[in-house]
Amino acid sequence: MPIVPPTHSVERSLRRAGAKVVVGLDEVGRGAWAGPVTVGAAVTGLRRPPEGLTDSKLLTELRRRALAPVLADWVTAYALGHASALECDELGMTAALRLAAVRALEALPVEPDAVILDGKHDYLGGPWRVRTVIKGDQSCICVSAASVLAKVHRDGLMADLGEAHPEFGFADNAGYPSPVHRAALEEFGPTEHHRLSWSYLDGLPEWRHLKRIRTVPGSGGAGSEESVGEQLALGF
Repeated sequence: MPIVPPTHSVERSLRRAGAKVVVGLDEVGRGAWAGPVTVGAAVTGLRRPPEGLTDSKLLTELRRRALAPVLADWVTAYALGHASALECDELGMTAALRLAAVRALEALPVEPDAVILDGKHDYLGGPWRVRTVIKGDQSCICVSAASVLAKVHRDGLMADLGEAHPEFGFADNAGYPSPVHRAALEEFGPTEHHRLSWSYLDGLPEWRHLKRIRTVPGSGGAGSEESVGEQLALGF
């Protein structure tokens, strides 16, 4: 089935409602066992995008890496925000996503009037005016651009982190679950880049004592419904 290219449809509707600067947001790394969660923010205006732009997950690694520098030159503005593995542990994923998104938005050289957020859940909230769009990374040009820029940057970051830990295969799995990653965890235990509140540690008896329990009120701690729901949804 051919990929339907993204459009400016949602952005145009926000502009008609008075928003002059519309930013697309997308995250990467939410389901990883190691590394940060990263949020990309992109402002594209209404110009025609580079050929082949779509959700980063629908592109080959080679195509993503070729497209990212083209997008970096093409967008009006973009920025990336990260929440570290430790912050994911301490805050919970929803709060960590918001932290990364705020960092990305605050790093932009322009102030957004509206934000298009991929997915159905608004993890950002006020003071930003947010429009959530399911599969926005496929249907909205600015979100697609944010998706590719964030994915390529985080993949490179994980490859760099993996140089000190080659047995984990971070250059190939970007910190996500994989047979190589699990085997390395069983043999060597988690690194300083691993999220220690994630339930993968429950399946590693030798290292289970390292599991970190989140206790920050309202943050989606390890025993909260939010945390359990997040982990089930992500296959932990």
